[in-house]
Amino acid sequence: MAAALAIAQTTPATVAPAAPATLKAHLQRQLIKALDLTAAQKQQARTILQATRQQVQPLAAQLKQDRQTLSAAIQAGDTAKIPQISTAMGILQGQVLAIRSAGKAQFYALLTPDQKTKAVEFEQKTHEVLGAKGE
Repeated sequence: MAAALAIAQTTPATVAPAAPATLKAHLQRQLIKALDLTAAQKQQARTILQATRQQVQPLAAQLKQDRQTLSAAIQAGDTAKIPQISTAMGILQGQVLAIRSAGKAQFYALLTPDQKTKAVEFEQKTHEVLGAKGE
């Protein structure tokens, strides 16, 4: 019980449910605060984040369109299109994951060994409290 309270006090889980983008931004701010990044590290992190967002944006837009197309195919009972659209979406989701993971690796490369340890601990606590939703 004490461990759960400690986790709740050190992670954003005590915040009221928010939209995924809002929650993600909140988590990023908390992580940066917890790591006590230097000004140079903060600037490099912003650059990495911006580049990652720019790479992901067109894929996210296509995924949004594909979700709408999939929904329409489901509602129309078009069972021939459902596997095709789903496969295309899976490929796009894999590309998004690869881009985000590469950005995360670049971020980790900026950190000192102590900061890396803190980042791993923060991520573990976040996953314990939020599960996969915090990704």
